[in-house]
Amino acid sequence: MCGIVGLFLKDRSLDPRLGALLTEMLVTMTDRGPDSAGIAVYGGAAPGQAKLTVQSDDPETAFATLAQDVGGAIDAKVSLMANGSHAVLTLPADKTAAARAALADHAARIRVLSDGAAIEIYKEVGLPRDVADRFHLSAMSGSHGIGHTRMATESAVTTEGAHPFSTGADQCLVHNGSLSNHNALRRKLRRQGVRIESENDTEVGAAYLTWKMQQGATLGEALEASLDDLDGFFTFVVGTRDGFGVVRDRIACKPAVMAETDRYVAFGSEYRALVGLPDIATARVWEPEPATVYFWTH
Repeated sequence: MCGIVGLFLKDRSLDPRLGALLTEMLVTMTDRGPDSAGIAVYGGAAPGQAKLTVQSDDPETAFATLAQDVGGAIDAKVSLMANGSHAVLTLPADKTAAARAALADHAARIRVLSDGAAIEIYKEVGLPRDVADRFHLSAMSGSHGIGHTRMATESAVTTEGAHPFSTGADQCLVHNGSLSNHNALRRKLRRQGVRIESENDTEVGAAYLTWKMQQGATLGEALEASLDDLDGFFTFVVGTRDGFGVVRDRIACKPAVMAETDRYVAFGSEYRALVGLPDIATARVWEPEPATVYFWTH
């Protein structure tokens, strides 16, 4: 049992409130998963620039010269903005692969959580309110985001095992459920060159979607294919640079509710996650159908 939330803003005047709205949605889901929590926020994309979100258990030491070290390795200007145990590195977009290779030299101290033009991921062990306060999530602005509070079932309670998971540029996934074929699929995807760094079943789901899209599928097509290729029970909420998607398995035993107005689309594991949203009393509210892909883009 985990808690998922998502918010896609149609009315961009709400962008400054994205972090605050998502935080309160996530905190409401605390009793669905008190082990760890995380949020992915999309916003602040700059032309020609990319962002890498990194995490360290010893940030004071690990981040001290990281921008200079990576900048020297890729021969480009790199800036770093630290936020607790996380930091966002900003660099030329065409240097992203080289930067990830340079960060591999710091693997003992640094985890790369995401890369892309717009995405930033913040996640840690702890209650949602504590995690949100630690990273000042309520003050964040953006166009859309997803969040997760976890009750661990498939892997240890660690930052590495917390959601969201990102396995492709500007892509991320949160999940409520359990995938029963994740071990075999993990081995297959790694043989295909897809990056998977944890033993969490959700990261395999994220990597599967990345793999399908690398083969030319749209996100919608990848989500449709997941209904046949992933075994188990799942509700997925997915973020991309421009969009937000939802799919439930064919049995759909995991709870889910959605709401839409002219200003936003929202997802929650339970309706109580949505009650603080603007104009929720006049929203169209429904339970997403089994084996049906829902997707919105800017």
